[in-house]
Amino acid sequence: MDAPISSSVATGLSGRYARALFALAIEGKSLGAVESSLSSLKQALAESADLASLVGSPVVGRGAAGAAIAGVADGLNIDGLTKNFLGVLAANRRLALLPAIIRDFAALNAARKGEVTADVVAAHHLTDAQSQALAAKLKAGIGRDVALNITVDPAILGGLVVRVGSRMIDSSLKTRLDMLGQALRT
Repeated sequence: MDAPISSSVATGLSGRYARALFALAIEGKSLGAVESSLSSLKQALAESADLASLVGSPVVGRGAAGAAIAGVADGLNIDGLTKNFLGVLAANRRLALLPAIIRDFAALNAARKGEVTADVVAAHHLTDAQSQALAAKLKAGIGRDVALNITVDPAILGGLVVRVGSRMIDSSLKTRLDMLGQALRT
């Protein structure tokens, strides 16, 4: 059974776009396809500096941005609803919101499933086994299913920074070294 979705799950302009896409996906019974497409887009944005530049560039015109994002969508085998949605974002000059929309859509979907979302920053890409183990540990501690939103930031050097709601667990090597430096100064 689906849990009720709080209106505070996705806020702001990106939240409005995410809620619109989410409602269309549910109505069209294509939630899984849209979720998969957004996951592919998120990965492509993380791996391609050119795509991230296209999405974030205010100087690329509407027509050029629409054509470029349509080409990317075709290359990634993005479903029709998501491809149309990307066209709307390009036409409205809102492609820069895409990372936030993807995050908000994932939060809406997690809320619908009764999951809580954990934002995880790792020093390197986690394997599937590591992600599953982390989700299991968090579930044991929180008592609810956990959807992981993982980003990679080599600047933390090692370890993880996990944020679930207002709680944060920072086991990064950078934080530990900073604390050691503070202790040595005193």
